[in-house]
Amino acid sequence: MTTQSASAAPSQRMSREERKVLAGTLVGTTIEWYDFFIYAQAAGLVLATLYFAPLGEGTALAQIVSWATIGISFLFRPLGAIVAGHLGDKLGRKKMLVFTLIMMGAATALIGVLPTYAQIGVAAPVLLLVLRILQGFSAGGEWGGAALLSVEHAPINKRGFFGAYPQIGVPIGMILATFVMFVLTSMMTEEQFLEWGWRVPFLLSVVLIFVGYFIRRSVDESPVFKEMQQRKKESSAPLGQLFKYNSREVILAALIFIANNAAGYLVIAFFASYAGKTLGMERPAVLLATTVGSFGWLIFTMFGGILSDKIGRIRTFQIGYAWVFLWAIPMFLLIDTANVVLFGLSIFVLTIGLGLSYGPQSALYAEMFPARVRYSGVSIGYAIGAILGGAFAPMIAEMLLGATGWSGSIGIYIMVLCVISFIAVSMVKETKGADLGIEESHRAPQPN
Repeated sequence: MTTQSASAAPSQRMSREERKVLAGTLVGTTIEWYDFFIYAQAAGLVLATLYFAPLGEGTALAQIVSWATIGISFLFRPLGAIVAGHLGDKLGRKKMLVFTLIMMGAATALIGVLPTYAQIGVAAPVLLLVLRILQGFSAGGEWGGAALLSVEHAPINKRGFFGAYPQIGVPIGMILATFVMFVLTSMMTEEQFLEWGWRVPFLLSVVLIFVGYFIRRSVDESPVFKEMQQRKKESSAPLGQLFKYNSREVILAALIFIANNAAGYLVIAFFASYAGKTLGMERPAVLLATTVGSFGWLIFTMFGGILSDKIGRIRTFQIGYAWVFLWAIPMFLLIDTANVVLFGLSIFVLTIGLGLSYGPQSALYAEMFPARVRYSGVSIGYAIGAILGGAFAPMIAEMLLGATGWSGSIGIYIMVLCVISFIAVSMVKETKGADLGIEESHRAPQPN
């Protein structure tokens, strides 16, 4: 038995079920990543002052620790991936996607009402870390299910396009988060924003949860989705089998992601903080430039998915990483001018490479793993790559800047990661057109 996406003649028009699946994955990942990015931006703007100031008033230590809290949540992504993979096999992807959405939103909203260090002492940063861990757990369970939900419904020649939908939820979530921050910082004084204004984006997550919940609940248990659930139930395998027969794929999936994730988190969190605190640029202008520049991430992520359906996943990734490598140093030369237009331009040009090395990811990962371990393999590879890549990228960037006094050292760090990810993706045999059918799960596992 083979999935429609693998064997059927591709239709030129999307079915109603396909449109609902794409809407559900896009809206859900957008809301999840809005929540995630609101925290990342707050970590660069206010959390060091409000929760970690006693570690070093007027020094870089509090800011470094604030960046580290972004990374700590990534350590719990693999746990979220494992739990979501296990429960997804039993309960179905849709239920897990709704569950992770609610968990992420609840943790985000609670951060919005969390007292500061000045109000409740050391309990404040401890509770902040707990809520951040819940965010990481939720994010670990979200991506794999959304990616497979989209790719496994896709016609065989449009998997890159379909798989780009959960991917563009990331730049859309960032654009939404950054724009909300821009509006707030433009409407209030620095003191008002520090006192209470920063909490508003977190509390807005409550509204987004309801929107996302009803959209995801509306995704039908279509025949393709039921077959997908049946496959996962039949082919549910212990993690031991994943690492016994597909450890190479897990490792490569993780290494392929690290450069994109690290560079992406500089855009998400570090650049705005660096521009404001080090270069002295106005915060609203920086946030607006980041928002505008990030539209490139949205455009080129979708383009990357479509391009991979034409020239292949591997070649698209290689072009993307070559672009990021070549732009890493010139990017900081533009940023260091402290000109807001050039700041936005530097981000936009970077997003060309980011999009090309992100848009095809869902399709590539789904095609790399056999059905019997696909949910776990995709989720765990992604989660480990996020730990090695973006988890501590803002903190590493801050430390490199402090140690060298030269922003170009951060560019060299990104270049090194690009080389690693480029080599890793080049070690994967082109996957475009691979069979995703469930009969694959009944075959004897092939050694690597």
